[in-house]
Amino acid sequence: MAYSEDHIALAAEYALGTLDAGERAQVETMMAVDTEFTAIVHAWEYRLGVLNQMVGSIEPRPIVWENIKAAIGHSTESQAPLVLPEAPPPPPPEPPAEPVATAVVAGALPVAMDRSIDNSNVIELAGRAKRWRSVASVATALAAALIGMLAVQVYRPELLPDGLRPKPRIQTVEVKTPAPQPVPSAQYVALLQRDGGSPAFILTVDAATKNFTVRKVGADAEPGKSFELWLISDQLPQPRSLGVIGGSDFTARPVLADYDAGTINSALYAVTVEQAGGSPDGKPHSTPIFTGKLIETVPAAR
Repeated sequence: MAYSEDHIALAAEYALGTLDAGERAQVETMMAVDTEFTAIVHAWEYRLGVLNQMVGSIEPRPIVWENIKAAIGHSTESQAPLVLPEAPPPPPPEPPAEPVATAVVAGALPVAMDRSIDNSNVIELAGRAKRWRSVASVATALAAALIGMLAVQVYRPELLPDGLRPKPRIQTVEVKTPAPQPVPSAQYVALLQRDGGSPAFILTVDAATKNFTVRKVGADAEPGKSFELWLISDQLPQPRSLGVIGGSDFTARPVLADYDAGTINSALYAVTVEQAGGSPDGKPHSTPIFTGKLIETVPAAR
């Protein structure tokens, strides 16, 4: 249903509490029979409710109520009884008009008719002006309150009630820390050769992981035989096998992890010729034909 400006103004003034008793009864009657009009009133109450939230409640002092009761009692005791004035006697009847005055009366008829014009339109316009002034005042107050509330939210949010305080914005920022660069470890190399001749194998050891790699350079195993690598140290009772060197160019092993760095760096590395698949009992069965010791080629980072 489409509502006039007067209906909307009535709803606003009802929510604001500026109507008299008759107008409030009219609005409440309309609300009882018209749910849409009730929704308009509730909408105004919601908009104007911000004004109540901006002003905190103040409890008056007890003396105020005592003064009010004293003033009411005093005015009741001192008030004189109400006496209605007597109605004046009715005026005497006027004599009938003379015929000669007919023209005058007839000429005055338009003036009398003008004076008898219904003033309801004037009253209605005055009522509309009053309502719209009230609505304009309410809108101005509401706008000022909203502007003030926004300013407080920006500059002094702690002054607002908990329900009106802006929620703190939480922004999660993911900071990716670059992975630390690996620290270069020391590298050791041993040239396994016979009597200072050309190297047959190159042994490379990583100090951090203790993994080693054997690079075959110029040695070929006999048919049915295998090359086996040994670690010989005065800190060990007997040579320790590091495994069979494979037929490919590179053979990698992690078995040095069982030894400490001092033993690894000071040991002699030797290659023997064993039966196919290596020594069956963990002991060398031939004289070492290629030997060498580790030397540091890449220092550890400091």
